[in-house]
Amino acid sequence: MIAMMLNDEERLAATDLSSVEFLRMGSAPVSQSMMAAIHRALPKAAVTNAYGTTEAGPVVFAPHPKGLPQPEMSVGYPHPEVQLRLVGEDGKRCDLGVLEMKSPALMNGYHNRSDVPSPIASDGFYVTGDVFRRDENGFYFFVGRTDDMFVSGGENVFPSEVEKMLETHPDVIQACVVPVDDEIKGAKPVAFVVKREGSHLDESTLKTFALENAPAYQHPRSIWFVDSLPLASTNKLDRNALRMLAATKLRRGKASADAID
Repeated sequence: MIAMMLNDEERLAATDLSSVEFLRMGSAPVSQSMMAAIHRALPKAAVTNAYGTTEAGPVVFAPHPKGLPQPEMSVGYPHPEVQLRLVGEDGKRCDLGVLEMKSPALMNGYHNRSDVPSPIASDGFYVTGDVFRRDENGFYFFVGRTDDMFVSGGENVFPSEVEKMLETHPDVIQACVVPVDDEIKGAKPVAFVVKREGSHLDESTLKTFALENAPAYQHPRSIWFVDSLPLASTNKLDRNALRMLAATKLRRGKASADAID
């Protein structure tokens, strides 16, 4: 929603936002370029990207107990009433892994949904399915969803990391990366991108930018420019719709190539 607001430059320019002092966002990762755009649009506002879950409540992180300033891309330091741990693929504690939590806000279960497996571990921790990293001061940073992560040629690809990289390009407003099937890699990333009005950015240029600013396995093999990205009923990006659209575009492209041959 913030990205769509920033993209409406005409209305944004005609609106007095000088009274806005605080902006709290959530539900999706934020890129450094989007944060910079927010500061330009709301120069007096303090901005935080918050994190919470339906299963364990909206309060997970808080200010650092020693008063350390929160890094701009961080969601904060663990709240004193919330127990957190990061668990790696090997099941051991680590500084980069799936977030598990326990707090007074933790649910008892899904109401009347005995068919849904419980995400609560045997020791009472809720397994979020969200991957975070923790820095040396104990601040947490969102990396991506395990549901969204896919493997390309043996490498784990988190779409949110690729999206953040693409959005550092000055002509990119918003990006969404999804996987498509690949006979050799198993899966490979492709991207849908909303670019700035009047921009002449093309696929080749943005691919080169991606290769220069991220590991080669992360770069989108195809990039399609769109006016806007579709939203699901939760107002989050509809990744399933974009996966189907990407598969359709690639099939059409192959059919066209076969016809030419």
